[in-house]
Amino acid sequence: MRDLVRSYGKTLTTIFVALVCFWVLIMIVLPQAFMIEQSLWTMQRDSALGVKIDRAYADLATMNYDLGNARDESAKTALQAKIDALQAGISDMEQRETKPHKIYGLQNYTAMSGLHFRIFVKSIVYALAVTVLALLVCYPLAFTIAKLATPQRAALLLLGLVIPYAINELLRVYAWLMILDYQGVINSALEALGLVSFQDKTWVPFLEYSGSVFVALIYAYVLFMVFPIYNTVETLDKNQLEAAEDLGGSIWRTHWRVVIPHAKPGIAVGCIMTFMLSVGSYSVPQIMTRGKSGDWFSQLIYRQFFETQSWNLGAAYAFSLVLVCLVFILLMMKLFGVGIRDIAK
Repeated sequence: MRDLVRSYGKTLTTIFVALVCFWVLIMIVLPQAFMIEQSLWTMQRDSALGVKIDRAYADLATMNYDLGNARDESAKTALQAKIDALQAGISDMEQRETKPHKIYGLQNYTAMSGLHFRIFVKSIVYALAVTVLALLVCYPLAFTIAKLATPQRAALLLLGLVIPYAINELLRVYAWLMILDYQGVINSALEALGLVSFQDKTWVPFLEYSGSVFVALIYAYVLFMVFPIYNTVETLDKNQLEAAEDLGGSIWRTHWRVVIPHAKPGIAVGCIMTFMLSVGSYSVPQIMTRGKSGDWFSQLIYRQFFETQSWNLGAAYAFSLVLVCLVFILLMMKLFGVGIRDIAK
């Protein structure tokens, strides 16, 4: 805060802090609070009250019939009084029935079926697999750009990574769909080689395997793994690498003892961002699988909100995913031994 005041003055700093607080309140705190509140209650309707109302209407019909056939005035008066009392009771019960009340508890969280829980666990495992694969692909690439490539080649590599992101994410995913489709680019090449036949439908069903989603997710979010690692590795003094080499350290030992400890904040940030984007992705699994290899949990959340109109259950599902992401963040910080300040750098 003091650095901001010294750099921009009290007025600009106050405006900046106020805008940040307003953004955090409107875009993060209030939506999350609303989602949590929605997930903790269900509407309770008294089914027994509906049975009582139906029975009261049956009794009312009988009394009206008896009233129409009664001849004694005193009997009519007494019967009319009973009818009036019954109608008042029906009106009171109907008012109570049309006003269902909220029941607070954890019933939305415990209502997750066994199938939905398996999809929940599967999505977490798949997102972890995507994160690990992205790390294995992006760490060598980030190190090459930061330390091995010449400035001109590094600029070209970074440009090659950034250019595809000028295209909309949906178009990038659809590009992979065209490549892996039943009659897509790969299967067309295989048919040209005589290995598959479109006429006999002997193509390779890439879209029915979860690996197609992995490939699309890694491609969609590769920058979120590369850039954090690149930014930290770039600050590593090359003299340390040369010293490790002079001391007889192998490539693997140099990376394990020198590069990775220095790059821990970048690796942690890359893993966190890739995992959160992957586990919460809706468009990639929806487009790539087209229902051929099972839902991801994000698709279940979408269905709860917009197809079954069960906002309370959808909020519980969504907040469960948020909790998993928070736990993953804490685990990454613990695993790599970094704090918030290290990640912010």
